[in-house]
Amino acid sequence: MKSLLVIGGPTAAGKTALAIQIARILGTSIISADSRQFYKEMNIGTAKPDQHELAAVTHHFIDTLSVTDDYDIARFETETLKLLERLFKSNDTVIMVGGSGLYLEAVTKGLDKLPGRDEAIRNNLEQILKTKGLIALQDELIKKDPAGASKIDLNNPRRVIRALEICLATGIPYSTLQQSAAPKRTFNSLLIAITPDRDVLYERINQRVDNMMKNGLLEEVRMLLPYSHYNALRTVGYTELFDYLSGKHSLEEAVSLIKQHTRNYAKRQLTWFRNRSDYTWFKPEDFPNIIDFIERNLAN
Repeated sequence: MKSLLVIGGPTAAGKTALAIQIARILGTSIISADSRQFYKEMNIGTAKPDQHELAAVTHHFIDTLSVTDDYDIARFETETLKLLERLFKSNDTVIMVGGSGLYLEAVTKGLDKLPGRDEAIRNNLEQILKTKGLIALQDELIKKDPAGASKIDLNNPRRVIRALEICLATGIPYSTLQQSAAPKRTFNSLLIAITPDRDVLYERINQRVDNMMKNGLLEEVRMLLPYSHYNALRTVGYTELFDYLSGKHSLEEAVSLIKQHTRNYAKRQLTWFRNRSDYTWFKPEDFPNIIDFIERNLAN
């Protein structure tokens, strides 16, 4: 059996640096499962590996899309499985790293076989979001599928709209359809997650945002202003600066909001990973124990 080593955890935890260290030891490549790093126009605000890091180890799914492209988790699952089939011909182990937990899970466990997008229903729900706000969609989902509503991030409008779309299109609760059997995988998955202490993590996040601003994040966002309506750009670090450019906030307020929203996002990531019992946790600086754990488990 081949093995997929998954490294998860919150943003700014040090996943990229750790993955590169391990990849060099194992002589393998890295699959990025960070859904924001797919987009070639989004560089500074997504904390992509730098040119030195990209040169040190082969990375996949970095700069593969434009912000104008439609892309979803189902395509990522399909494309990653095809890539793994090819990579496993020359490597016994491949590394996948990212903080987008559902993307990691789609590859290791498989997606539920849910219906495709229904444009009419989707457009109607988007209109409700614009006119009545997210809370109206949250209330509707809780009414139609309380079990499903308890399992998703209700603060993420994309997740709420998708769950409601499925309920309305099929007449069946989203949570019921999720209970279908997951497809079998032809490889083993070894899952680890890393995070420093909370104070250290939050300080890293604040420092990262400051560095992004020094490195030209505002200029990057300004160039992307004509594309601000695309879903890929409705994300932390970009929406706040779009608001600044539209006069909604001062620059100081926008930077403060980026830090706050990134900390909130990291907290949600931690909650998601900690709710999965199959991840083994480490401090990012605990490299000897991480390597020992990987080597022992890959040997088995």
